[in-house]
Amino acid sequence: MQATKDNQPPKRGLITVAEYHRMGELGIIGPEERVELLDGEIITMPPMSPEHAWSVRAVTAALYRAVGGRASIGPQVVITLDPISEPQPDVMLNALPDERYWRAHPTAEETFLVVEVSKSTLAFDRGKKLRAYARCRVREYWVVDVVNEQVEVYLNPREERYTKHLTFRRGETLAPKAFPDALVRVDEIFPPRAKM
Repeated sequence: MQATKDNQPPKRGLITVAEYHRMGELGIIGPEERVELLDGEIITMPPMSPEHAWSVRAVTAALYRAVGGRASIGPQVVITLDPISEPQPDVMLNALPDERYWRAHPTAEETFLVVEVSKSTLAFDRGKKLRAYARCRVREYWVVDVVNEQVEVYLNPREERYTKHLTFRRGETLAPKAFPDALVRVDEIFPPRAKM
């Protein structure tokens, strides 16, 4: 990196949500590109594996069954966290009515739960993405770990971390904190194991 006149390294500019949207309107970011905006940076998302896609569908179906019509359930939709972050979680539970999201994406305040399904992105989802969700006070964050077949639950955001972390494995059930009666079996969100 080249130094400026007063021997300070140049500062990298951060992209705002408004600029990010404008890039899409101008075709700088094409509709076929899998990207999201996080902390002012455009992040390229890896191609979705069959296991990832299967678990996204399974988590969505399990939450529909458990939560019913008490929340807006959005698979693969956008959340506006702040002026420089607009990630695209795999599944979200948001406050009703659905019509409120016709003109604007959900915000952290309107969000009960964010779910990221993770295979090749586990370190990113537990790191940079977790810090962004915690900083913007997303109240509950699940990481569905496809490799280890477990669900990590993060609660009580404080600054750039969550103060409570739980792990649920096959044979166990969990529920979103906002809907404690909406039980989801971990076995529902991973494929059945072959019988030995």
